[in-house]
Amino acid sequence: MQFGEIFLARFPFGDAPGMKLRPVLLLTAPVGPVPEILVAYISSVVPQELISSDLLIDPAQPQFDSTHLKTLSVLRLHKLATIHVSSLVRELGVLKEEEQAVVAGKLRQLLNLPRTAP
Repeated sequence: MQFGEIFLARFPFGDAPGMKLRPVLLLTAPVGPVPEILVAYISSVVPQELISSDLLIDPAQPQFDSTHLKTLSVLRLHKLATIHVSSLVRELGVLKEEEQAVVAGKLRQLLNLPRTAP
C-alpha cells in the first residue's frame, strides 16, 4: 500500500455518522502502530464546476486506464480522511506516475506547502 494506489474502502460520511463504500486514492502508506492511512475521496458525481483541488479521472483516456475505475470520476483532494487499513476492501488500480505528480502538485497548492523543503 502506497501513494497513488486506488482502493475500494469504507469512507466516512461528511455530514452523518456511518461509512460508505467508495473508491479512494491512497496518499500515504500505513502510518503508526494502529496502522492508519490518509486517503482522498473519489466520486462518480462530477460537479458542474471543478475546483483547483479536483482532478477529473476519465478511465477512457490512456493516462487513467490503470485506475480501473468504470466511469468518469473526480478525485476530491479537499475531502480527506484518515482510516484504519482494515477499512480498505480491495485494490482497484493505480494512478500513473505523471498523474501522481499532478496530485502531489495540487496537494502542495491546497496545503500551501513549498515546492522544496527549506
